[in-house]
Amino acid sequence: MKKTILSTLMAIGITAMAIAQTVKSADVPAAVKSALMKKYPQAAKVTWEKEKGNFEANWGGKSGEDMSVQFTPGGEFVEQVVAISPAELPAGVAAYVKQHYKSAKITEAGKVTDAKGTLMYEAEVKGKDLLFDEKGDFLKQD
Repeated sequence: MKKTILSTLMAIGITAMAIAQTVKSADVPAAVKSALMKKYPQAAKVTWEKEKGNFEANWGGKSGEDMSVQFTPGGEFVEQVVAISPAELPAGVAAYVKQHYKSAKITEAGKVTDAKGTLMYEAEVKGKDLLFDEKGDFLKQD
C-alpha cells in the first residue's frame, strides 16, 4: 500500500514538473528579460511561464498568447511560436491527426522557429503538442 501511494505521488510530481508553471515577472532572471526586450522590443503585457527549465514569455492577441518565446535562464534564445489558425497548417498535419486521433480536432496551432532557424509547426490535439516539419510530416510529440 505504501509503495502504491509513494509511486502515485512521484508520478504526480514528475507530471507537475513537466507542465508549464506560471512565474511572476519578479522571479524571471534579468538576463532573460533583457534578452526578450533586445530581440522583441514590441513585446507588451508579457506573462511568464517556466517550462522544462526555460522561461517562456507570452504576449499579444486576445488571449495574450499569440506570440511566445523561450529563453534559457542565462538569456539564450531557444524558440519562438507564433499562433496561427489550424487551417494555416500544412495539409499533412490534418491528415496525420485524422489518421492517428480519430474524430479529434486541432485546438491550437503555431508556427515554431528554433534558435537555428528551423521552421516547424505545432498542433495541439487532446492536450498534446504534436510537432511537424515545414512539409507537414510528423516529427514528435512534445
